[in-house]
Amino acid sequence: MPVAAYLNALGTAVPGHDIHHAFIGWARAQIADARALKLFDRMAARSAIDHRWSVLPPTPTGGSPVADDGFYAGAALPGTTRRMQIYADAAPTLGIAAIDALAAQHPLGTISHFVVASCTGFVAPGIDQIIARRLGLSRSVERLLVGFMGCYAAVAALRTARHIVRSDPGARVLVLCVELSTLHLQQASEIEPLLAMLQFGDGAAAGLVTADRHGFELGQPFATTLPDSESLIRWDVTDRGFAMHLSGQVPARISAALHEPDFAAAATGGRAPEAIDGWAVHAGGRSILDAVETALALSPAILAASRGVLADYGNMSSATLMFVLARMLAGPAVHDGVALAFGPGLAAEGFGFNSVTS
Repeated sequence: MPVAAYLNALGTAVPGHDIHHAFIGWARAQIADARALKLFDRMAARSAIDHRWSVLPPTPTGGSPVADDGFYAGAALPGTTRRMQIYADAAPTLGIAAIDALAAQHPLGTISHFVVASCTGFVAPGIDQIIARRLGLSRSVERLLVGFMGCYAAVAALRTARHIVRSDPGARVLVLCVELSTLHLQQASEIEPLLAMLQFGDGAAAGLVTADRHGFELGQPFATTLPDSESLIRWDVTDRGFAMHLSGQVPARISAALHEPDFAAAATGGRAPEAIDGWAVHAGGRSILDAVETALALSPAILAASRGVLADYGNMSSATLMFVLARMLAGPAVHDGVALAFGPGLAAEGFGFNSVTS
């Protein structure tokens, strides 16, 4: 019989440059119509996001990336080559910062497997190899790079780690999600894409999954998709970075689907919402969290960890769910929890989890 797998600890890291309000100012300047601007201001104020962090540094004069001397200055935004050059350097650095934060909490021991999730950049050799080399991991460490899955990639990474440990009880799996979403600002004047871009920030989170009985026990994973929804969330690789398309229809579609018994059961691993005492929901946006809360009739307090991460960091794509789990791992104990994330597809993926008690 397979052994249980446990998420022993989590470490998180964000860059030091808060760009949220500067980017709102940039977005406002793109909107020419006065009525549209009022609507944008109202929606931005209701985003429930206070901070978003970027690897793009302040300018020599202390400005943001959208300042006159910033990375995004000028009529033509930087090409994909320049953005990927920054990713190749900054993603490993931020990822290692998260791993260092993890190691400060829990001894890593000898890592046997390294699973990395990232959808905001590509480089070869991959950041898994770059980071493994910088950390001095064994050259025989088994690596897996989960790319371009988007916001639910943390589920795929932790699910893979669980499978590894259950098949090899001696495995020590280092899991890392690192995303640099602010490298992909796009020129736009419509409200929907501007609001979508103004949700995303940079962040990294690292976890250790082993058979050691400590932290969260990782339960059965689950996955489902909404039919005829593949155009609602997607990334397009362009000559000017990766263009994120996040339709304003997403919250309503999620809410409607969660009112359907079959989809709700598939999106919670068959658990009854009222029996779940710990919800780690990917903080994809205030309206998405509202949709989950309302559709499943959850108490407002139960999504506090997700809303707190959204306020402090925005949506960091795959890293976001790990940040939520990190807050929940600090307590109180979870007896029957569900981790749930939505992403391109439109897919819902997750797993059950519970706190280890003595």
